[in-house]
Amino acid sequence: MQKYFSLITIFFSSLVLFGNSVNADLWDEVEHGYADNNGTKIHYAITGEGPLVVMIHGFPDFWYSWRHQMEGLKDNYRVVAIDQRGYNLSDKPEGNENYNMQYLVSDVAAVIHHLGEEKATIVGHDWGGIVSWQFAFNLPDMVDRLIILNLPHPNGMARELATNLEQQQNSGYARTFIEGSPSDPDILFGGPMTAESLSFWVADPVARERYVEAFAQSSFDGMLAYYKQNYPRTDSNTPAPPPAPQLNVPLLVFHGLRDTALHSNGLNNTWDWNDSDTTIVAVPTANHFVQQDAAELVTTTIKWWLQARE
Repeated sequence: MQKYFSLITIFFSSLVLFGNSVNADLWDEVEHGYADNNGTKIHYAITGEGPLVVMIHGFPDFWYSWRHQMEGLKDNYRVVAIDQRGYNLSDKPEGNENYNMQYLVSDVAAVIHHLGEEKATIVGHDWGGIVSWQFAFNLPDMVDRLIILNLPHPNGMARELATNLEQQQNSGYARTFIEGSPSDPDILFGGPMTAESLSFWVADPVARERYVEAFAQSSFDGMLAYYKQNYPRTDSNTPAPPPAPQLNVPLLVFHGLRDTALHSNGLNNTWDWNDSDTTIVAVPTANHFVQQDAAELVTTTIKWWLQARE
């Protein structure tokens, strides 16, 4: 099988960020619904018509993270952004075990089936990226195309955690989350975990108000449970995880190179772990939340990439 790989590095002298302004029309325009996954209700926001695109946020975030992409794709696609369990309007089951990866993956499948579809383009950022990778490994027949933002392939992540001192240092916050509690006074990058502190990265004041409201009705224990249940262990007593299954799906990967949590070296060899075409877009001026830092670039690239594969 012939494989195709492309690496695109995008430089900006200045970012055009319709992503930093709140689209009030989209906030009022989207419809809301719930999918049931064995008694756990997963909230989603939906807009547009066409092939299904499912978007999955990370930490700390909620469906609204994808507002710019939803606006840009809605004329051609049925775009669904979920609240992962523990966040905003989705259910918040108690117990770390209820945030195991198998449940996070099945939440996405439940949304797709609830909407009457058998497959979708899966888009994930951060923890949503981890879920998206695992969804593609576990349920490949349900993945039409795969788009990942600022979350290296699990093989690359495991390699960097084992060999890259900078990545090990960058992951110190994750070890704090694994060992700590939301009530610890220094749990969140040296400070307390509150709805306000979790919104530290949101630049737009109107958007920040919406984030504070969403986090105020989220489960802080649930947020940390993602790490406690699923984050790769790096201590010498833990055996290395087995290699992830080989993929065979059109793959688009974005990475903001100013990300201080996830090293871009984790992208190396991504193309070796996918038997279909792989496109990597590196954005030197973007931070971890690349879908907002470079909103127009991300949206237009996704739209072009999807249409080129129809």
